[in-house]
This record gives sequence, C-alpha cells and structure tokens, in this order.
Amino acid sequence: MRWTDFGWLFAGVALNASAQLGLKAATQATGPIAGSASGIWQSGQQIAGVPAFWLALLAYGLSVVVWLVGLSRVPVSQAYPILSLGYVLTALLAWPLLGEVVSGMRFAGILIIIAGVWLVTRS
Repeated sequence: MRWTDFGWLFAGVALNASAQLGLKAATQATGPIAGSASGIWQSGQQIAGVPAFWLALLAYGLSVVVWLVGLSRVPVSQAYPILSLGYVLTALLAWPLLGEVVSGMRFAGILIIIAGVWLVTRS
C-alpha cells in the first residue's frame, strides 16, 4: 500500500475517532440516556444544544468522504482492517481528553491491533 493511500484511509479513521470522542463529550451534558422514547427525545433536545455534537456529526460526514477516496485506491480487504486503528486512536485520546483509563490489558490489545494493521498494510 502506498503511503498516500494509507494517509487517506488513516484520515478517515482519525475523523471517525474524533466523531466518537465528540459524541461522548456531548453526552456529558445529558448523563446516561434512558432507553425509552421520552428519554431519548429529552436527551436529544439537550444534546442538540451542545456544539460538540454538531462537530462530531461534521467529522462523521467528512470521514465518509475521505474514506471513499482511500477506498477507491486499495482493495477493501486491505483497507477495512485499517479501521481497527480507530480503536487505538479513540482509546489513547479518551485518556487525556475524557479522563478514561487505559488499563494494561487494554494497552496490550492496542499493541496487538497495531501489529495486525502493520501486517495487513505490508501485504
């Protein structure tokens, strides 16, 4: 895989991870969302006023566009495993940005994901 192709795919993954972090940040305004229709409606109204929610949706939209560019350049069987890097980015960024803890077991899993993606990109 060429570096430019990987760059497009990785940019899509990074935008997607950013969207996840933005959505999680937006839910801090509501706390846990009740699974009932009224709970979802009420929380949805609260989240709609949080800028992080709208930035997360924008990041999702851009991630699709950027991912399509990368996907048009490489076989899907080679591109799709790169999405696993989203787990890595999200976990590592949630630590400083959201105060989430990355345990030793989770960190070991992250290293395994990185090794797997490296192997796939080399094929």
